Amino acid sequence: MDCKSSDDLPGPRTEDRLPHTAEAAVKIVVVGGFGVGKTTMVGSVSEIRPLTTEETMTQAGVGVDDDYGSASKTATTVAMDFGRISITDELVLYLFGTPGQERFWFLWNGLFEGALGAVVLVDTRRLEISFDVMGRLEERGVPFVVAVNAFPDAPRHPVAELRAALDLPDEIPIVDCDVRRRASSRDVLLTLTRFLHSLAAEGTLA
Repeated sequence: MDCKSSDDLPGPRTEDRLPHTAEAAVKIVVVGGFGVGKTTMVGSVSEIRPLTTEETMTQAGVGVDDDYGSASKTATTVAMDFGRISITDELVLYLFGTPGQERFWFLWNGLFEGALGAVVLVDTRRLEISFDVMGRLEERGVPFVVAVNAFPDAPRHPVAELRAALDLPDEIPIVDCDVRRRASSRDVLLTLTRFLHSLAAEGTLA
């Protein structure tokens, strides 16, 4: 029997290897309702080829899933999305995108385990789908920031109005973003890391 040595086994691609300067890795979850842009965000910002678990939407979901925007959306995340981004030479974020359809929310508990913080993606055309999402994070004590994804036909509101509509305290950051753009998605993650740093400095980060 011809067995390969460990030196002969294929390893990760060069571009996927963790930078040798990395000293800390943090787990971040990207959450939100169906079709708010979670998979797009993870894919646009990840420095490695993202792992996705998208499946084609079928007639089985009719009447069960949120069908908002289904005319243009043909696939949906059924488990998670995964990506990685180096914020600095020493700090790496592991990104886990959650499934948006409510029937897959039972997977969220496992994805939240060990998460230091979260990004809640919001679509201003459907603000109501954000309440359950934020409620689950609050129940688990996961700090989060809110990122308003820029859909072409979505109404724009002043931050104060959005904060009131979402019933958010003043300390939780709300930022605009376009998840299709890497720089915009990275800015959201930087906002989250600064928020987490401020909580740690105050001694309120678990």
